[in-house]
Amino acid sequence: MHDPRLELERAARARGVDFIALSRLIGRNPAYIQQFVKRGSPRKLDEEDRAIIARYLGIDEALLGAPEREGPAAPSHTDPVILVPRLDVGASAGPGAHAGEEAADGLIGFDARWLRRLGADARHLSMIRVQGESMLPTLADGDDIMVDRADGSDRVRDGIYVLRVEDSLIVKRLAMNPVTRAFRIRSDNPDYPDWDDCPADAVNIIGRVIWAGRKLR
Repeated sequence: MHDPRLELERAARARGVDFIALSRLIGRNPAYIQQFVKRGSPRKLDEEDRAIIARYLGIDEALLGAPEREGPAAPSHTDPVILVPRLDVGASAGPGAHAGEEAADGLIGFDARWLRRLGADARHLSMIRVQGESMLPTLADGDDIMVDRADGSDRVRDGIYVLRVEDSLIVKRLAMNPVTRAFRIRSDNPDYPDWDDCPADAVNIIGRVIWAGRKLR
């Protein structure tokens, strides 16, 4: 019979993930998994938490305490969930959001296959929030955007990018003149200004926005 605590500790070590990250993955306080493994509190994982962790670690849920299935086992999902850091900073779609210290404010899990379909390397991804209305209707205030930091100035093409301007981050649509290599920086909201013919060396590109999500109101 499997000991769910030992199996969880063994699988986490094999994946190189700590207990804090697993706790954040399931939306619990940072010490939750540590307490489960080392202190036996809670006595068992909730069904939903157990399923998420098993999928992320790429192991059979039965190892973490799920009832054994009768009959043929269902095909296992071996692709892990990738944890993308959500940074405690906004990218302004307006006057400019102060960047400050870009510390992680949590982790958001995404299916590895889905990220591969986006053509992104998970090592270079981060999530930040949009502040302001200059990118309406494409991006709204409060939207979460996924930024691919590997897709920067050396690969720039028409699209939406996060830029650093002095100590502020802004999110704008870029278009590059293929002859002069100058940028046009545009707001999707026609009430906000555009900037034409910006020299490439004057634009500090953080990364390309490849996905956005928002809470429906």
